[in-house]
Amino acid sequence: MKLRILGCSGGIGGRHLRTTSMLLDHDILIDAGTGVGELSLTELSLVDHIFLTHSHLDHVTSIPFIVDTVGAMRTRPLTVHAIPQTIEILKNHIFNWLIWPDFAQIPTPDQPYLRYEEVQIGQTVSLGTRSLTALPANHTVPAIGYHLSSGKGSLVFTGDTSDNDKFWPIVNRIADLRVLIIETAFCNRERELAIAAKHLCPSMLAEELAKLQRSPDIFITHLKPGEIELTMEEIERCAGQFRPMMLQNNQVFEF
Repeated sequence: MKLRILGCSGGIGGRHLRTTSMLLDHDILIDAGTGVGELSLTELSLVDHIFLTHSHLDHVTSIPFIVDTVGAMRTRPLTVHAIPQTIEILKNHIFNWLIWPDFAQIPTPDQPYLRYEEVQIGQTVSLGTRSLTALPANHTVPAIGYHLSSGKGSLVFTGDTSDNDKFWPIVNRIADLRVLIIETAFCNRERELAIAAKHLCPSMLAEELAKLQRSPDIFITHLKPGEIELTMEEIERCAGQFRPMMLQNNQVFEF
């Protein structure tokens, strides 16, 4: 399996600041933030599945454009995999004919451009030799993370989350865990905001990583523009023993 980072920023502001999206092999997106804009028309047409962590705009904003752009080029619907609450939000607040057409009904209900597939926490979706398992997250809206497995190695993405005691026992059972991608959205002076928004700051990150019993490479995502250098310096001070690194656009993981 090959995971390419298309966007990993907590905001926008140039080519190096694109919101969360990752391309797994050539046909699966993990979230669909503004990073999807890095893909060519041909690459977009090859995407068959989108696995969403949650419904916030920085993670779903490109879905309407993808389906509108390449729907007619494809022979089958684009499948969006998400927990039921996220699917309901997409239906009610985006694909509602007011913000965007309902592509689950057009061109026809029998042959739509878009379809939904519910996943539950703990459920594994197998696509060939690849598996994606939904993990618990703790955010302001219902949310999940993902465990990606090739059968030879694993990568875990927390999604947007705060302190999360349900998450770590599951992760600690993944014997072949190679990479952990975990968010840190705020600097330490904004700890109270991080708690209210159910994100992490460096001191909270250190508290969470202390629960990790594996030794994967750790990468930090969702850094806020304008606070990247400060937050990474604070992460080094608070959690340097875990050797966390900043996630980068176009970084590729093979596992």
